[in-house]
This record gives sequence, C-alpha cells and structure tokens, in this order.
Amino acid sequence: MKRLLFTILLLAGALQAEDIYATFNVEAARHADLAFTATGIVGKINVEVASVVKEGEVLAALENSDAKAALEIAKTTLKFAKRDYERQRKVKNLVDAAKFDSYAFKYERAKAELALKQALYDKTLLKAPFDGVVYEKKIEKGDAVSGAMIRTVLKVQSLHKRKLVLEIDQKYWKVIKPGLTFTYRVDGDTKTYTGTIDKVYPYADSNNRKIKAEIEAEGFTPGLFGDGYIIIPDTK
Repeated sequence: MKRLLFTILLLAGALQAEDIYATFNVEAARHADLAFTATGIVGKINVEVASVVKEGEVLAALENSDAKAALEIAKTTLKFAKRDYERQRKVKNLVDAAKFDSYAFKYERAKAELALKQALYDKTLLKAPFDGVVYEKKIEKGDAVSGAMIRTVLKVQSLHKRKLVLEIDQKYWKVIKPGLTFTYRVDGDTKTYTGTIDKVYPYADSNNRKIKAEIEAEGFTPGLFGDGYIIIPDTK
C-alpha cells in the first residue's frame, strides 16, 4: 500500500512517462573489515560497538611487550651505529676504506633492522583506517588470533556519509548516466528526498538483469531499503 501511495504521489507531481523506477539499499559510504595479520593474544581492546573513532587510532592490540622491547633495542642500536658512522665520516680520508665501509654497513643494517622491528610491532596494533564508527565487534581480551588464519575482528563504517545503491532494469542502460535526478523515499520515513546520480556501474548483473548506480546521501541507517524514480529530462 505504501509503495502504491508513493507512486501516486509522484505521478501527481507531474512525473513524466519516461521516468524510471528503481529500488535501492542504503550502504555506508566507506566500510572496512579489520583483522590482525600477526599471531598472538588480544591484550587490549579500546572500543565497543558504536564507538566513534579517528583515523590512525589504536582500536585493539595484541600482547606485545616482546615486540616493543625488540623495537627499543633496534632504536638504541641505530642511535649508536649512526654516531659511529658520523664520527668515521668526518675522518673518512684518514682511515682505511674497508674500515669505513664496515661502519657504513653497520649503520645501514641498523636502519633496516629498525624498520623490520617497527613493522612487526605495528602488526600487533589494529588501527582505524578512517574516521568512522565501530558497528561490529568479534573479539574480547584474551582471545587468540592467528596470522595464518586471518579473521575479521572489528568492522568500521563512515559515521554519517552514506550511499544509495540503486538497481535499475538493464533495458535502461543507455539512458542512465551521472547527473540525473532521483526522487525517493526510505522505508519507515514519509519524507520524499531528492538526490543526483554520481556513479553508474559499468556492468549489468547477469543474475537479476539489473544495472546499478550510486547516489551520495547522509544520515540513513545502513541496510535500509527504499525506492523512487529517476527523472529523465524532456528533450522535446
């Protein structure tokens, strides 16, 4: 009945015969499934479902005292290797070339070792890839994770930005293009909204014979469903 009423209202608003019906699902503009790529025991979880997070924020961490200690040792080794190298570089013309090269080698190796230890330490941290909100949490402190069997432990999505993913009969593939206006409603909301198509997918789904398009939106709950009409300008 709602769908029929919506159609009648749109038709009453001088909807043209060429206008195209489409359904859509609401999705977050950005979303990510996060997983540890290292093996270990979860030592800290800093977020819960609905936590708002900032890009780069540490959301969870494995027990990593050994990795942290190794990183500090690598930093110290590099500091002294650099000091020795700089001291020898000042008297390079006065020392044996092979001896100087040995100091240069130790310095470069120390830099590489620090980069390796930093990478191993970073693998024990799970960071937010962008500003957003946690919408699913699948770990608790003390859980074991395996880098050999990667599994999603947290899911993050954009906080407010959404996209409507439209499905349209494939027979309109020559007509649908970015810039067209879409008038629509979302289930559970009596308000009529208007958006502009900003992306058309470059393929037709062979399973349902539909093509897809996207419209930017804001504030709707991901997973909602709706429908509306794509307004085709009168070229007469």
